[in-house]
Amino acid sequence: MEIEPNSIDHFKLYSQLELQEFADKFVFRSPESSTEGFSVSRYDGNIEKLNGDMSFGKPSKVSTIYGVAGTIRLLAGSHILLITSRKEVGNYLGFPIFRVMSMKFLSCNEASRHLTRQEKRDETYFMNLLTIVESTPGLYYSYETDITVNLQRRCTWAKGWMSKPVWKQADPRFVWNKNLLEELVENMLDGFVIPLLQGSFQTGHLKLKDSPATIALISRRCTRRLGTRLWRRGANLEGDAANFIETEQLLEFEGFRSSFLQIRGSIPLLWEQIVDLSYKPRLNIIDHEETPKVVERHFHDLLQRYGHVVAVDLTNKQGDEGLLSAAYAAEIQKLSSVRYVSFDFHHCCGGSNFDNIQLLYDQIAEDFEKNGYFLIDTEEKIILEQRGVIRSNCIDSLDRTNVTQSYLARKSLDSQLQRLGALSCISMFTEDFEIFKTMWVEQGDEISLEYSGTHALKRDLVRYGKQTMTGLIKDGMSAISRYFLNNFQDGIRQDAADLISGRYSVNRDSPSPFGNNGFDSLSYLPVASALLIGGLTVTNITINQGRNTNSILSSAVCAGVTAGVMALVKSNGRQICSRPRLCGLL
Repeated sequence: MEIEPNSIDHFKLYSQLELQEFADKFVFRSPESSTEGFSVSRYDGNIEKLNGDMSFGKPSKVSTIYGVAGTIRLLAGSHILLITSRKEVGNYLGFPIFRVMSMKFLSCNEASRHLTRQEKRDETYFMNLLTIVESTPGLYYSYETDITVNLQRRCTWAKGWMSKPVWKQADPRFVWNKNLLEELVENMLDGFVIPLLQGSFQTGHLKLKDSPATIALISRRCTRRLGTRLWRRGANLEGDAANFIETEQLLEFEGFRSSFLQIRGSIPLLWEQIVDLSYKPRLNIIDHEETPKVVERHFHDLLQRYGHVVAVDLTNKQGDEGLLSAAYAAEIQKLSSVRYVSFDFHHCCGGSNFDNIQLLYDQIAEDFEKNGYFLIDTEEKIILEQRGVIRSNCIDSLDRTNVTQSYLARKSLDSQLQRLGALSCISMFTEDFEIFKTMWVEQGDEISLEYSGTHALKRDLVRYGKQTMTGLIKDGMSAISRYFLNNFQDGIRQDAADLISGRYSVNRDSPSPFGNNGFDSLSYLPVASALLIGGLTVTNITINQGRNTNSILSSAVCAGVTAGVMALVKSNGRQICSRPRLCGLL
């Protein structure tokens, strides 16, 4: 533990480590104190805390890293996740915030030679998943404070809580590497335990007519139902919703600090949307006797944490979305403590009608103003508390949701600035307003990348208040990318999320996840693709060869075969698409 230079003590993590590599172990030391550190066996991954100024001889290699994000045990041993590069991206309440730029796993698996043939195959797949984990986007942390807890909760906690280890301060819902930190915590390596937040962190400096202010936007992704867009929909039986994110907009102005919270998340019913090569797979509402309890558990948790909840449903009222929306409305209306508001975003705000979002605000204005925001003065005395929250959702809780949340955030920011005597409306100041909109666009992109693999759609609505031709083209490209990722890559990405979050636990005593599944769905994809391309090519060649009877007959046969293959591929779309292997949907 280190002491802050000023009068208040707080726990501070080691911001830089020296990694020493030996034949039998890895040693991690703090450059600030050679007695502080730990070693990890390269044979089995066992961790030992350094006892005094221990010497192990001359290392074969020495390098600098910026933190240990945790460890994970597979079949052959342990793997250590290192932060190998970082970037300072701003400040949160005066503390520097860093973004993880690159990570790397160190393997302590000398026992791999003792694996069976099936175990070696399984281990190879698990190692591929770790490679995916290394490129996880949107991870943030601080060496000097926890960033998973919002300002209002921080200010209501007991004095002295910042003297606790950072991992003890954190909200476990938002610690991306919670499962990976267990061995470090068990070995009492508090100064090395870095809770990572997945989400987004944006900051900007506003001039406000010669009255400078700082605005920060921090989004916190919940890890309880972590995963990819089409493989993690709805809620699980405990009521945890997919793509659940708490977003805090923080304003610092003349010593005052204010915070405005919003939340988003998938519709908390039991439902699925299994990829099958179609552009928009059918939604399926799972008929389960626990559905009412699932909805009740979800909102009970929100009420306990945030106070009054207004559930804003932005989905279409027609087609599959309409059926899901109706089922959601029917369940939520059984809860007297939650207000449900339906707003068909596409119908009301489609085209260039973004101004119609005011119609939504008119419906929720009274609740919105009652919920308010959190405000403390220069002496950290609480002036106002936020008494409730808006929970927004669309189908993905990405694009339409981000547009809506940015609009509500602007309404709250105007109210805060007026209260502090800064100005009446941020949109009156072009440069400051651009900073605000850019922050929300970049935040939307980042959380979309984490869930869907692409940038957000409808970015122009946030930035310009209308769709532009350039924006439509970019949306089209992102939609195509989403289609490819959802159908051909997200299965393995989902497995990586399940492995790293601890939802799937590797155990040599458990049966192989592939033991009863001999075929690889992806192996059919190149075969099907080759048949389709080959059939189309041969058909084209025979057509161009001439117009005699034999050529026409050959073309017809080739076209028929190609059509048959296309039909076969479409009818077996679920088998061809990439799908998770480690865990079920719920």
